[in-house]
Amino acid sequence: MIQFEADGKTIEARDGETILGALRREGVNVPTLCHMEGLSPTGACRLCVVEVEGAPGLVPSCSFPASAGMKVKTRTPRVLEARKTIVELLLSNHPDDCLYCARSGKCDLQTLARDLGVRQRTYRGARNDRPLDISSPSITRDPDKCVLCGRCVRVCEEIQGVAAIDFIGRGSKTTVATAFDRGLNVSSCVNCGQCILVCPTGALTEHSNVEAVVAALADPSKTVVVQHAPSVSVQLAEEFGIKAGLDVDGKMVAAFRRMGFARVFDTSFTADLTIMEEASELAHRVATGGVLPMMTSCSPGWIKFVETFYPDFMPNLSSCKSPQQMMGAIIKGFWAPNQKLDPANVISVSIMPCTAKKFEAERPEMAPNHVPDVDYVLTTRELGELIRRFGLDLMALESETADTPFGERTTAGKIFGASGGVMEAAVRTAHFLLTGKELENLEIRPLRGAKGIKELRAKIGDLEVGAAVVSGLGNARQLLEQLKAGRKDLHFIEVMTCPGGCINGGGQPLGADPEAAKARMQALYKIDRSEAVRVSHKNTEVKRLYDDFLGRPLGEKSHKLLHTHYAKRETVI
Repeated sequence: MIQFEADGKTIEARDGETILGALRREGVNVPTLCHMEGLSPTGACRLCVVEVEGAPGLVPSCSFPASAGMKVKTRTPRVLEARKTIVELLLSNHPDDCLYCARSGKCDLQTLARDLGVRQRTYRGARNDRPLDISSPSITRDPDKCVLCGRCVRVCEEIQGVAAIDFIGRGSKTTVATAFDRGLNVSSCVNCGQCILVCPTGALTEHSNVEAVVAALADPSKTVVVQHAPSVSVQLAEEFGIKAGLDVDGKMVAAFRRMGFARVFDTSFTADLTIMEEASELAHRVATGGVLPMMTSCSPGWIKFVETFYPDFMPNLSSCKSPQQMMGAIIKGFWAPNQKLDPANVISVSIMPCTAKKFEAERPEMAPNHVPDVDYVLTTRELGELIRRFGLDLMALESETADTPFGERTTAGKIFGASGGVMEAAVRTAHFLLTGKELENLEIRPLRGAKGIKELRAKIGDLEVGAAVVSGLGNARQLLEQLKAGRKDLHFIEVMTCPGGCINGGGQPLGADPEAAKARMQALYKIDRSEAVRVSHKNTEVKRLYDDFLGRPLGEKSHKLLHTHYAKRETVI
């Protein structure tokens, strides 16, 4: 460790650490728009400038290494004026539509303008007039609000390994866009929404379905039902300024009923159903010499990634639909007829942590007879907007439970929201299916945590099972390359598109830090420890669904309703 002086106070820094890193650890707030923790600095925005004694000018603290004995000043008039001028220049051609912007109140540029005392337009530049890109079912792109910080480009390329967007043009004509400046819908974008999470302005937002859902709820000719993903209940409270990790499942169910949803179902039910189908599929592949390793198919961004970049691995993908789509198929294919309702008049809404789920719901494979399994997908953020729209105080509501038959779940279905959860739930049930006995210790520690690639070696009966859990598509690319190079020791692979899994999905609350994601993950595991039924094959309502309707896992009816196929996509680079 070394020591240096900052604003008259002695600060410790690690050898090679930047000034910004050391200052933030000491609680000194230095603003930045371009900096991303864990990635190499670019120094692009220059908002983090500080004075260093002996330096000829202001230096960017995000890229300037701390050295022993240096003297740094972070808030001199010169520094503050430079930061304010940068923000004023960014605002010179920025749209004045904060009242209508989806990011109003959660916009980094707006916050910086407030904190630096920008109260009038000092500079007037030529306004941009670029068209909105609304071609994607998941993401809306507004180039006029882009401040060229580069965060979206970096997360797409360096973390996700997709590189669907980049800087194009030169000088004042520079913008962030797709290849050939075409729509996101024809790019290699996998709809993960990680770019939305890091965007400091309203340049990138989810494609909103709030108005469509409000209209459906007001239509007396429609029966509107809703399902909610496993991770949403431990994240929704953050939308209302409450500490990360609080489980508000019961209050959320009550809010759905106050808003007018006819039925409230829990997607964790179909997570249990997914495990029954997926574990059976794995056991069948092992027994019959099928394609291995089998790869999970719950994450639609991952599916599109394989279709686009690694189509040779499509036979490795499980044919199971995701829990969202299984629930949609069961609602339209089983529940609606049982209630004597026309499936075309049932509006199926899902609440997801994921922007890619919007894309998944619109896939033609998910609309048998042109009736979609799921009609509208709302993110956790959109659910917060919907609750505010209806004037509800979430925390004041009395807790209620989801509706049967699709409200019962096990904790195995609930931990789907964390990276490793699908694998852990699958191993619990696969062990029972292959040996007839329950796994002695249901907590499989090697599969837990935020590490990008986790592996497990386990003996299930006579079978030595090799399993891997991956979160983040950049990590998935590494593993796929190993498989291409001849690696043969894996039987089952879980991949989540977003780093950490659904608890860090592209539709989750904005502005969260890594500690919030950890709190969400721990909240799911706390639920798993505290409840009695922890394996999917003990979900009594899932058993009843098989007895009354589906028959058996991988049976003719379940395969028709709960399984799907995928297709190779063109790569646009």
